[in-house]
Amino acid sequence: MVHFDRNENILEWSSEEFAIPYQSPFDGKTHRYYPDFLVKCRIGQEIKTILIEVKPSKYLKPPNRNRKKTKSYLYEVKEYGRNRAKWEAAKIVCDHKGWRFDVWTEHTIGF
Repeated sequence: MVHFDRNENILEWSSEEFAIPYQSPFDGKTHRYYPDFLVKCRIGQEIKTILIEVKPSKYLKPPNRNRKKTKSYLYEVKEYGRNRAKWEAAKIVCDHKGWRFDVWTEHTIGF
């Protein structure tokens, strides 16, 4: 990603390097989640590792409950639930490793 390549504070980065197991809230089974980026960077005098997921900002909010239960609404509910489960699992892994977990949107990246 050009954003990482051009930033002198980014020491290393990789894309979808490893899997994080998470339990689906819909089928109760364990699935694998591959976060978008793992970045090692310099922040001030410290070296930090950040696990980054990139999603459109509309996926960070729960679907509007007042909508009719159409196929698209049900899909949004399922995706929101699945994303929450993935991100909770990622936060647990990051806390254990001393990393930070971020979800970036078009606003974070500047598009």
